[in-house]
Amino acid sequence: MSQQANQPDTPASLESEAAVIEYLKNHPDFFNRHPEALSELEIPHQSGAAVSLIERQVESLRTQMHSYQTRLDELIAVGRDNDQLQQKLHRLTLALIDAVTFEEVLTALEDELHGDFKADAVELRLFSNPHLTDHYGEENPKLSATFDSFFKKNAPVCGTLEEEELAFIFGTEGKDIASTALIPLNSDGVLGLLAIGSRDADRFAPHHGTDFLARLGDVIGRTLQAVSLPGL
Repeated sequence: MSQQANQPDTPASLESEAAVIEYLKNHPDFFNRHPEALSELEIPHQSGAAVSLIERQVESLRTQMHSYQTRLDELIAVGRDNDQLQQKLHRLTLALIDAVTFEEVLTALEDELHGDFKADAVELRLFSNPHLTDHYGEENPKLSATFDSFFKKNAPVCGTLEEEELAFIFGTEGKDIASTALIPLNSDGVLGLLAIGSRDADRFAPHHGTDFLARLGDVIGRTLQAVSLPGL
């Protein structure tokens, strides 16, 4: 706008300005209907070289408005992400409801978590039944202490795991996993965990919220109660 103000007046520009003035006269409520237009206007005050108090106040208000708009955009983005997350959880829940066998539960988890949630590795480990050789590791005092503490807290955790822990959970895939979400499965007759691994070190950071993971664990725990587990 300042560049336009420095340009010499021409008959065409004067005619345009006259049209604007005439329009505003005929529509005195224009700025009431379009208050956002005021924030884009720059109206210098003839107060000498010093910036007037009014200009400083207007600039401060304009800065605050942009800050509020940025924050609003961030909240809208978070809300959109949460809505998408809930839709994914809903689809996963429906897939688990349709599962009638343990193998179908595993298939549903792997398909949905690899697909919708872009997981690089998905593993289910059950400790309540030692006959589940595909989902139970050899006894190890260090690992036992680690997972005993995990199950006592009974809450999902995110972060990086040690090499031995990665190998126990993910097998040979563990060497490529940079961050992991561990979800406890602790309900009647079922004690285990769901591990979701990512090659991205920031995907499952310790400071990330775990409310969604806790809900996912509840759904899976209830589902496992309803199906026949191998060896039981």
